[in-house]
Amino acid sequence: MNLMKAIGTIGGLTMVSRVLGFARDMIGSRVLGASHQNDAFLIAFLIPNIFRRLFGEGAFASGFVPLFSQRLNSEGGMVDAQKFSNEVLSVFMPALILVTLVFEVIMPGFVWLMASRYQDVPGKFDLTVALTRITFPYLIFISLVSLLSGVLNSLMRFAIAAFAPALLNLALIVALILKPGGGSETVTYMALAVLAGGLLQLALCWYSVRKAGIRLRLFQRPRMSPGVKQLVILVLPATFAAGVYQISQFFYGFFASRLGEGAMAYLNYADRLNQLPLSIIGTALGTAILPSISRAIDRNNSGEAARIQGRAFELSMLLTLPATLALAVASGPIIGALFQGGEFTVEDAAITGNVLAILVIGLPGYVLVKVLTPGFYARKDVRTPVRIAMAVLIGSVAANFALIPFLGIYSLATVTAAGAWINFLLLFVILRRRGHFAISGEVARRLVRQLFAAVAMAAVLFLMQRLLGGLFLGSAGERMVGVGALVGSGVAVYFTIAWVIGGMNREDLHELVRRKRAE
Repeated sequence: MNLMKAIGTIGGLTMVSRVLGFARDMIGSRVLGASHQNDAFLIAFLIPNIFRRLFGEGAFASGFVPLFSQRLNSEGGMVDAQKFSNEVLSVFMPALILVTLVFEVIMPGFVWLMASRYQDVPGKFDLTVALTRITFPYLIFISLVSLLSGVLNSLMRFAIAAFAPALLNLALIVALILKPGGGSETVTYMALAVLAGGLLQLALCWYSVRKAGIRLRLFQRPRMSPGVKQLVILVLPATFAAGVYQISQFFYGFFASRLGEGAMAYLNYADRLNQLPLSIIGTALGTAILPSISRAIDRNNSGEAARIQGRAFELSMLLTLPATLALAVASGPIIGALFQGGEFTVEDAAITGNVLAILVIGLPGYVLVKVLTPGFYARKDVRTPVRIAMAVLIGSVAANFALIPFLGIYSLATVTAAGAWINFLLLFVILRRRGHFAISGEVARRLVRQLFAAVAMAAVLFLMQRLLGGLFLGSAGERMVGVGALVGSGVAVYFTIAWVIGGMNREDLHELVRRKRAE
């Protein structure tokens, strides 16, 4: 597999989804502002996504992709891989339906655990419960999408799985356009759009899997075959690891709901920008390298596995370091240009900008965790990431209880960023001690040069903000022009310096250009 091409496909199509996500949030911030209706919808959207990440995505893929790839590369080939997928689906589907039914019944109690303070605002708690009951079945659709995406990624068909989330954002944009008045009616339409988006994603991925030659049956008699048992044994620790992360998300919502009206909106919009490079770079790399590392390990080629991970490490920092410093230095103008207007005031934008500036400090750590964890999953070791995640969770919850009385909303951003770095460092030290991964001298030298180029870019952005200060206080159009100037200048300065001083692998770029010309 050409790693650069795979990353480009996943990252490019993820960018499409993220751009649509920004369009959704730009409209939503102006329609809903930092209102209690917006807070209610954000909790209602967070809860099914907590379970989505628990049952699907990282936890599921960490076990399913290596086992599917193993059968795909065996003598049985596609036949064995298809049989395994159907066996898994026969157990997965009933489990999802059961979980959904249980939570529909206990929803008021679960929402109370996370956001009991919403009862202090008349109607806010009841609205949150009603919206969450609408959005929760999204869990079924998106978890099935995770299974289908695992099949497609194992077949090296990355495009559809990377594009599918864009359909959710399109559905939410349509809902905001249909009901732009704000209030409870608007967020109800948005909750229904979440279901519609999930169904559209499922339909697209199901069609793509069938087109790839895999025939799956949605409803069938559950059967705990040896393959399913093997997956359960492998996935349980990973599910627990994801559970640790989702417990941290639960506490994130728990703390945010106690910080007053608008806190969920501030954190959501700041995290939207923080997640942009994380999803485009970190998730793309993690998704692209897991099948490749799994194949290398299956062939007992540990050197190749380490080489793939080393290239991913270098590529991730080439793009993440400038994104981190740019978002930290220019957080205020960027938030103002994207979200300020309508119901979202100047003060709202200022608070969100401050949260973003703190949150992105942990961005390289987030991305590197995505790069390093495939090194454990490909070796069927999911216990180590679990233990690390648990340790970070316990420390983070304790730190937030201690710091929120002093730092308020900024405590959540600070602790989240610190936790990402601690998680990365522990994963790196363990991989190095086991002899599975180390930073070569060549990669280390490139990282230093990338950091130098990023610092130089940050200095230029700082000076430009002073020169263009009037634009950032003007109309929405003027603010966008100012941010466009910052982005263009930052890209030009960083990549020029990085190229000149050797901060990027020129051979990779030349090879990519040659391949494009050949195509």
